[in-house]
Amino acid sequence: MTGASTGAPTGLTVLVPCFNEGAQVEVAYRELTAELAAIEDLEILFVDDGSTDDSLARIRALAEADPRVRYLSFTRNFGIEAVMAAGFRHAGQPWTVQCDADLQVPPSQIWRLLDGAAGGHYDVVFGRRVRRRDPLVRRLGSAGMHWAARAVFRIEMPRGASTFRLVRTPVARTIMELRLPWFMAAVPLVGARHTLVEVSHRERDAGRSKLRLARLAGHSFELFFGFSWRPLNAVYLLAALGLVAAALGLPGAHLLVPAVTLAAVAVVGRYVHRLAPPRPAYYVREANVPLRPEDTLFQGAPTPPPPLSAGRPSSARGGR
Repeated sequence: MTGASTGAPTGLTVLVPCFNEGAQVEVAYRELTAELAAIEDLEILFVDDGSTDDSLARIRALAEADPRVRYLSFTRNFGIEAVMAAGFRHAGQPWTVQCDADLQVPPSQIWRLLDGAAGGHYDVVFGRRVRRRDPLVRRLGSAGMHWAARAVFRIEMPRGASTFRLVRTPVARTIMELRLPWFMAAVPLVGARHTLVEVSHRERDAGRSKLRLARLAGHSFELFFGFSWRPLNAVYLLAALGLVAAALGLPGAHLLVPAVTLAAVAVVGRYVHRLAPPRPAYYVREANVPLRPEDTLFQGAPTPPPPLSAGRPSSARGGR
């Protein structure tokens, strides 16, 4: 790899999650390819999370015109975790940078991540957004979740880390195969070497953020129950207190015991769900990369072979 980053890793996949991005697809493509033109081994990998607008058609047109563009499109909206799993699985270069299509972190900041990885001392380089330009409610919700994870649930997380990050692709694949719900918390859990660099942040030019408070709350529960035993320990304590209160005949003890029982069932159910066999994270309806049978609804279908002359993966619809 050559360009603005001296000593940077060679070979880069830019993973671009997309959900109903419309014309922003072409905006992201132009800015990314212009900024990263000096990188010889460059791949732009769009993962369409079941868009219902014309995002897929726009991505397909880019792929037909530029062999550096590859894509997968899901059969429906599966969520950002599925996008990451598919993106890291199919990334074709040794390093992968995750860059949202809204480009709130400018593509020029990718060089800062590459500089952070130069020398090979780290497996993951997180971007820490300076003067974050998201709405106040979202910033407060995110800050509260990260504070609770560290202070209440004792979950180790890189302070200030964001989804704008550069990852050694084999390390990312290993983490995704573990099916852990939060990549950011999984990195220190598995012992991957990581660091943070400051990156700039700007307001979104078009469209609206897909992350609402309800979805943020859902992500929070996945984080808290996926990486901490403290909720279960709290139920143990409540159950013990309920039994003591019932044995002593304290006022209201007859109401406390069933309440604790219901809480225990709910919390234990969350942990049982974690131990259940993992379901497929996503299904692909169309792609121009070779697919595994389990990636598609047609699980008996063979992986599509590469073309004989084009030098790039063939289009795969439903795994044909």
